[in-house]
Amino acid sequence: MEDARLVQDFLGGNHQAFNTLVSRWQGKIHHFAYRYFASSDDAAEITQKTFIKAYQKLDTLDDVNKFSSWLYRIANNLCLDELKRVGRKRATSYETLKVAPQTETASSADSKVLRNEGLVLLHKALLQLPNDQRVVVIMKEYEGLTFPEIAEILDEPINTVKSRMYYGLRALKKTFDSWNINKEVFNYE
Repeated sequence: MEDARLVQDFLGGNHQAFNTLVSRWQGKIHHFAYRYFASSDDAAEITQKTFIKAYQKLDTLDDVNKFSSWLYRIANNLCLDELKRVGRKRATSYETLKVAPQTETASSADSKVLRNEGLVLLHKALLQLPNDQRVVVIMKEYEGLTFPEIAEILDEPINTVKSRMYYGLRALKKTFDSWNINKEVFNYE
């Protein structure tokens, strides 16, 4: 069943329809928030708040066909609110992320460690981006959204979104270069 139909069913009184929407979108919203904060606890909190707000405000959604954009907008706004509430320090507290020492040759048993190391480094780099660039990179590269979808979610012109993507990716490359990290760190089997 499509999201739009589930929204209509919920608005018509079928509360089970909202549970289906939560099941369908919970993982995606959690993933988005995790990429934003690099913290499972923060991601879980943002995810919960997103669905509470969606439940309370679903009757204000003008176009039921735009549920996904509306939901991401709620999650993004909650992430920004959280940054304002606790300050940027929390979002950039990447010193808590641990990186295992890199070895010259990795056996298949070490591939999981290298994959985790690559993810930690990526999170550290993402956390150094300005919020407006980070959210675009996360939505485009990790959530698989299109530029028009991102522009709608952020309520920004498409060219602004593309520009933020360009500068965000450029900043990530500079960060990796400054850390002497090349693409081989992320190429593991």
